Amino acid sequence: MTKEFSRTERVGDFLHKELGRLIQQEMRDPRLGMTSVTGVEVTRDLAHAKVYVTVLGCESEADAEDALKALNGAAGFLRSHLAKVNRARSTPKLRFYYDASLSRGQYMTRLIDDARRKDGDSEDADREDD
Repeated sequence: MTKEFSRTERVGDFLHKELGRLIQQEMRDPRLGMTSVTGVEVTRDLAHAKVYVTVLGCESEADAEDALKALNGAAGFLRSHLAKVNRARSTPKLRFYYDASLSRGQYMTRLIDDARRKDGDSEDADREDD
């Protein structure tokens, strides 16, 4: 039996797609750079939404602070554009947060690659000893 998506998940998916499009096509703020929406969490009453974003070239929340200020400042603008497209009774209030999962993933990948490289170097040294 297939699981049906809850209303909050459907609204979150809609916001994810539309905000990604709006940020790329409608916003002209140079502080944003290459900003991607990575996830959206909507409250059960559909009144608030946490929007998680990453900014290309930013490794931490401090680096992305300007982009987050720009997005949180433009939350009303984005919300009004969403309300025009959305046929729901209300549109959630938006709050933007930096998503560090991508930078953490890249860091973990580097650690794994370094460990593999060191492991490969030690295996080569063992072969030379034989």
